[in-house]
Parts: sequence; C-alpha cells; structure tokens
Amino acid sequence: MVLSFLFFLGLFVLIGLSSVFSSRGTKKDYYLASSSVHPLLVGLSAVATNNSGYMFIGVIGYTYATGLASIWLMIGWIAGDFLSSLFIHSRLRMATERTGEVSFAGVLSRWNGDQDMLLQRVVAAISLVFLLAYASAQFVAGSKALQVLFGWPNWTGAVIGAVLVMLYCFAGGIRASIWTDAAQSVVMIFAMALMLVVATSSFGGVNNAIAQMYTVEGFMDWFPKDMVLPGLAGGLLFAVSWGFAGLSVIGQPHIMVRFMALNDTAKMQRAKLWYYLWFIIFYMMATGVGMLSRIYLNDPGAFDAELALPTMAQQLLPPFWVGLILAGVFAATMSTADSLILSCSSALTHDLLPHKIENTTVLKAGTALITLIALTWALLNKQSVFSLVIMAWSGLASAFAPLLIYLCAGGKPNRNSSLLAIVTGLAVALLWRHLHWHNAVYEGMPGIIAGLIVLYSSQKFDHDSRAERPMGGRLVAKQRQ
Repeated sequence: MVLSFLFFLGLFVLIGLSSVFSSRGTKKDYYLASSSVHPLLVGLSAVATNNSGYMFIGVIGYTYATGLASIWLMIGWIAGDFLSSLFIHSRLRMATERTGEVSFAGVLSRWNGDQDMLLQRVVAAISLVFLLAYASAQFVAGSKALQVLFGWPNWTGAVIGAVLVMLYCFAGGIRASIWTDAAQSVVMIFAMALMLVVATSSFGGVNNAIAQMYTVEGFMDWFPKDMVLPGLAGGLLFAVSWGFAGLSVIGQPHIMVRFMALNDTAKMQRAKLWYYLWFIIFYMMATGVGMLSRIYLNDPGAFDAELALPTMAQQLLPPFWVGLILAGVFAATMSTADSLILSCSSALTHDLLPHKIENTTVLKAGTALITLIALTWALLNKQSVFSLVIMAWSGLASAFAPLLIYLCAGGKPNRNSSLLAIVTGLAVALLWRHLHWHNAVYEGMPGIIAGLIVLYSSQKFDHDSRAERPMGGRLVAKQRQ
C-alpha cells in the first residue's frame, strides 16, 4: 500500500520537475506558461483543479450524510459551470492577450484600457485571503486520508503535500502545475471508477445496492429536509442556488488562469470539451461512491463522514489498490493546492508588490512564503474540508464573478462602482453564511446577484447623470423625443 502510493506520488513529482526543461525564465512563463498550453492540457488541468480534495473528501462526505438529494448539487454545479463558460471563457482569454497581463487581478483592472492599480490590489488582497483558506483545505484533505489509511499523525499529509507542491512550483511555475494536473486527472478518474465498481460488486450488483439504500430512512428522498420552501419549489430553489455554485467557477483565479494560458482563443471549444467530458463522468462516479459508502459504513456517528472513501477503500481493496486510491486523493489535493499557491504568489508578487522588484527570485520566494502560510493554516484548522472550500469558493465568486460578467457583457464600470460591487457581493455572501442560511441556499447566489445589482444600478445612475448636466447655472434636462 505504501509502495504503490509512493510510486504514483513520485511519478507526479517527476512530471512536474521535468517542466524545468521547457521553462523560459520569464514572469509570463511562470504565471501563464507563455500562453502556449494545448487545449487537452488546459481542459484536464482545469477540471483536476476544480475537482479537488473537495470532491474526494468533501462531496463524498456530504453525499454520505445527505443521500440522493445531493444529486441536485451535482446537476446545479455542472449546469451553472457550463452556462457561464458559454459567455465568459473566450472573452477572458482575448482580454488576457489584449492587455498583456499575467494575473487574473491584472486583467480585470485593465480590461477597458488604462490599469487601475487600486482595483488590482483590492482584487489581489481578497484573492490572497480566500485562496489561502482554500489551499489549507486541500492540505487538510490529504492529511485526513493518510491518517485513516496509514495511521500517521494528522499533520503528515499536509507537510508532504506542501513540500511536493513547492518543489514542482519552483521547477516550472504554472507549466509544472498543468502537466502534473493532467497526469493526476487520469489517476483520479481511474481511482474513483475502481472504487465505484468494487463497492457495487460487494453488494451483488446495482439493484441490490439500491435496495439497501432504501432501507436507510430518508436516504432516497429527492430533496433535502432543511429547504427554504417545501416540496418541488424548494428543490428547484436548492438546485438553482447550486447552479450559482457552478457559475462561481468564473470567480476562481486559480481555475480561470488555466483558460488564460490556452495557446489560441479559437481552440477554447476543444479545451471545454475535455473539461466537461471528464467533469460529468467524475462527478457522477463520486456521487455514486458517496451513496454506496453510506450503506457499507452505515454508522454515521462512528467516524468522520469525510473519511468515508479512504475507510471503505481500506476494507474493500488489496493494499496495492488502496495505495492507488490514496494517490488519487492526494492527486486531487495537490492539483488544486499547487494552482492555489501559484495564484496566491501571483497576487502577492505581481499585484500587491511594486513591479520594479518583480523577478524570478522574488516569484519563488513568494511561492515559498505562501506555501508555509497555507500549511500553518491547515495545521491549525478546525473546520471540515467541505465547509472551508465552500466558504472560499463562494467568497471569491461573490467578489469577482459580478464584475467579470459585467465586463464580458461590454460594461465599462468606473473604479468606485467596481469596488462597491466587489465589497457588496462579498459582504452579502459572508453575512448569509454567518446567519446559517447557506444550509438552505448557497451563499454565492445572493452574493453574485447583489454585486450585479450594484453594477447595473451604477450604470443607470451614470446614464442619468450624463443626461442632465449643469450649464450656465441651470440644469439642461435630457432631450426627449
């Protein structure tokens, strides 16, 4: 078990380190791989980054506790993600090329021409805080799996993950991250497929497994019990709110930077084909494994639900394949952690610090510092992986998705409107979570809507202000047809 785990782990590190031979030693290469990445690699890297330890640990734990109703999370998330991609991804890639920027914050602040450094730094500062929280969740997810399977101290996985991520980030920046993501995505989907097949076979097939699920009270209900509205209306609201969780991907700098690194905007459809094909298959299998884990480990109070996958793997599989499952979990956490670390490094060294001190040494020092902070956060963390990831995900989305949507729609907000939308969206999402309303409706939904309201209200206000201008001590009213 340990040997197979170390084999796959070593393979990922070698792939990441090999990227040093393609490195061009520039900041654009470190942060965007010189915008030269093949569509296949963009798609697999983006989806591996999206489907992180949250999927292996968090979603399976949520499905274990919730049952069939968790399917609405899957449907809403994928649908929202897909709908946003129809409108956003290509425009973001074109804006990256037009502005010559290397960071998500830089592109947003320079979208319509001159660079706004205050806006860039505000976007970067918010990104830094929430991406650090997100990165720490990935290290926690890896630690949980190692603790269950090997009995190692709960800090071991976080430390191993941090060291490995730092190694291949040092070697090739985002290129190393993308190459390892692609390899990790293959292991992730194979590991999940193996677990699904073996777990189903242990119950004598699909029909027997489903029959067992019906014996768990409320497990096969179509809708959660804590909805805002009862019945179908509540279920639709629940699904729509999680559709906003999928749409929230456009507010995640560490994922969107993958599409910014594509070698040609015209190839965006090919990148998205790989992304959604993998995403749909993997998410369906993860939901299936989560439901099977409940009937195989039908004692919710006996263990942490987020440990359902590694616990079941240990009981069902020979040691070699358990090592593969653990490698899949670790692959998921690292594929996201390295992306998060690099995005944090970009926010710190490119967006927050003066550009005149930006060089390769500063970039790598920033990466090391960010990794150490994320590791410390992980070791002190008391929240579940699911809770921590959703908090970071919704915070980033509520802050940035409204502005990106508005810009892609051709809007030209001024600095004050942009900053107000960012602060309002984020504040609404955090307040929603503080009031514990997120159990019924994903907090990113009201956050994103609030930000959009601010931007479109500001547009109307600006239009009305231009329509009536002071002239000769009097107001010249807007000319009417």
